[in-house]
Amino acid sequence: MWAVLRLIRAIWLFGLIFCSYMLQLGLQRVLGRERVSARWKSVHRRNARRMYKGFVRLRGVYIKLGQILSIMGSFLPRAYGEELEALQDEVPHRPYGEVAKAIRTGLGKSPEELFTSFNKTPIAAASLGQVHEAITKDGDRVAVKVLYPNVATIIKIDMRVLGWAIRVYRWFVPIRQIERVHDQLSDMLARETDLDNEAQCLVRMSKNFADDPDVLFPSFYPELSCKTVMTMSYMEGKKISRAEELKKMELSPDAVATKLVQVFYKQLFFHRFFHADPHPGNFFVQPGPDGQVRLVILDLGSASEVSENLVDGMLDILSGVMTGQDDLVVKGIGTMGFVAEDGDHVLLEQAVRSYFEKLMSLDIKDFSKISPEVAQKLADPEVKRDQLRELMKSVQYPDGWFFVERAVVILFGLSAQLAPTLNTVHVGFPYIMQVFAARAAARKVAAKGASESPAGPGGTRRDSDPGSRILLN
Repeated sequence: MWAVLRLIRAIWLFGLIFCSYMLQLGLQRVLGRERVSARWKSVHRRNARRMYKGFVRLRGVYIKLGQILSIMGSFLPRAYGEELEALQDEVPHRPYGEVAKAIRTGLGKSPEELFTSFNKTPIAAASLGQVHEAITKDGDRVAVKVLYPNVATIIKIDMRVLGWAIRVYRWFVPIRQIERVHDQLSDMLARETDLDNEAQCLVRMSKNFADDPDVLFPSFYPELSCKTVMTMSYMEGKKISRAEELKKMELSPDAVATKLVQVFYKQLFFHRFFHADPHPGNFFVQPGPDGQVRLVILDLGSASEVSENLVDGMLDILSGVMTGQDDLVVKGIGTMGFVAEDGDHVLLEQAVRSYFEKLMSLDIKDFSKISPEVAQKLADPEVKRDQLRELMKSVQYPDGWFFVERAVVILFGLSAQLAPTLNTVHVGFPYIMQVFAARAAARKVAAKGASESPAGPGGTRRDSDPGSRILLN
């Protein structure tokens, strides 16, 4: 019965928002576009608030969805980002009885049987589960992450409703492959609700930073873990966003933000495996030797690989912006997969070049800290209204971009909160230049190999070593 009620409540919420927009479109048709254009902002704001309140009541997947939508400014009106931003804060926790039941179901014993002590009040709560402090039978202090009961069933119901909502959304915003947002959200939720997967990601990420003593990860206890329960070593530290605590540890917010950004650049461009949910609750800070910043990284269930076409495209765009070459920007957008095969490529290229020209005319020193006024200028595609819909049909949502975009916006937003004057472009510049140098070296080696390799059977050349083109993985 609860599943049916949940389904009805979700459909009612999205139905109200849909009807609101249909009414606005109806008025526009009757009264004319100019007479009702001023109403659009208030309609967006009212529906954004309606969505926020509905998501808080529904909880679960909708909290996660609201967190995602709050940073997807490129696909939703600004009001949605502003209203849903509050969902980035900590979520109210569930009763201890639900947690105890989940542990018994997953591990076959109650918390009292498995641990010497188990704190019934969680130290952290999120949309899909919560974390409790405990002491093992061997006396180790641990953090026990527990998924909420019936979370898989809830996700299945919620994703069905969201699939319907996205199909309706396409009527208004005809971007190709927008369904990939739904698919990739489903994929992320499937991984976040499989704590065996999180354990594997934890091990992999730990190995990637094994040579950096200032990047720390918890270790996990396999005998006290399963797909729905994960026991990890308890990590000391202060939440990264608590400025007063950083001051008490005599750590500079600029140094903390710099370390955070450096780690992300390494993950994205060097390891090609990155934290896809870098919100403040997933980072603790410790003071290291000689006042150095030590970063503790938590909650790696959504850690994702970034595909080579996305990295190559981003590098081409960065190179184009730094050198003022719009051809490289156009190439990068295509490489990343934003161009629909059957779209109007000429119109899209014109829009990109116009956008690039506008970008070059603005004085932007740090693209992670663009002012609202400048952002508004950049958001205007400067195309005729009858061309706008055709332009949107020419754009598709690349596979895998959902995770990268989400991580970039959240992480650079956190960096700006910590250190408003820190230039994240300058922080990342040395890492980007190393990647550029490696790409150039790889191409040189590949070109040399192609010119020197003897012809194989039938007069064709043997391929050069494919591994030579990826030097930083």
